[in-house]
Amino acid sequence: MTAPLRVLVTGAAGQIGYSIVIRIADGTVFGKEQPVQLVLLDVPQCANVLEGVVFELQDCALPTLHSVEAVTEEKAAFTGIDYAFLVGAMPRREGMERKDLLAANVKIFKSQGKALAEYAKPTTKIIVVGNPANTNAFIAAKYAAGKIPAKNFSAMTRLDHNRALAQLALKTGTTIGDVKNVIIWGNHSGTQFPDVTHATVNKNGTETDAYSAVGDNAFLQGPFIATVQKRGGVIIEKRKLSSAMSAAKAACDHIHDWHFGTKAGQYVSMAVPSDGSYGIPQGLIFSFPVTIDGATREWKIVQGLNFDDFAKGKIAATTKELEEERDDALKACDDANI
Repeated sequence: MTAPLRVLVTGAAGQIGYSIVIRIADGTVFGKEQPVQLVLLDVPQCANVLEGVVFELQDCALPTLHSVEAVTEEKAAFTGIDYAFLVGAMPRREGMERKDLLAANVKIFKSQGKALAEYAKPTTKIIVVGNPANTNAFIAAKYAAGKIPAKNFSAMTRLDHNRALAQLALKTGTTIGDVKNVIIWGNHSGTQFPDVTHATVNKNGTETDAYSAVGDNAFLQGPFIATVQKRGGVIIEKRKLSSAMSAAKAACDHIHDWHFGTKAGQYVSMAVPSDGSYGIPQGLIFSFPVTIDGATREWKIVQGLNFDDFAKGKIAATTKELEEERDDALKACDDANI
């Protein structure tokens, strides 16, 4: 029998968590032969909701779901886990300044970083979904340092990556399977740079670069980028709710590929600690194109990609924003003495 993987989802009573847990439980993320032990964490006020989610998962009668438990404190949540989906975060409320949001999330992700260090396995792999995801991941990694290496922390830009794939497919009249190697550079925010310079599209059996396939440079450097950057806000405007379904699917894609590896000749977007590649400051949690070795489950930043002046400007802007967020978050740690 394959030993079960112990998988934590924080914020599991929320919309995104609710959509994630079924995919983990039914084998979509880790495979149909891999049993999982699901651990659902949320604040004590959500204990009844969590219990309802547990009941639903039990009622799904899934062969891959070895066990499921609902918890409201960190020791029980983080003990012995193999993977963590850190979804729960303080949302930005009306009238809240960015520094206030960062300060609130610093407390959450410092605490969770320390819990990872104290209770989790040193091999635990972590995706941060809760926004501001890149900076939250930076803080969690900082406080887990010494136990869990920084390379085991990531933030989700796979939703933006998937949005870019979808927009290219729609524009070229192809399907998602025909498009590969789009890149999201930088922050999961309005400064992110969806880049198709190195993407390809297979149209009518012929693979060509994305710019040739689209045939509209102004679109790719204007409306396409804006659509990907602003898609979440548009969905909130339309649904009056956040894009929970697509965010959950993207988080599961991210971890699936980290667990199994990327396909030959393809890369995906992950926000990971910079090693200095492309001039990005070392340690900054920045979205890069990566490949993942399925045997070692180690990611590597794709090297040797070239940039024109347009791309350089976009990457500089998102880098600047992330440096400011990092500095604000570190200052919040100092100010609050946490």
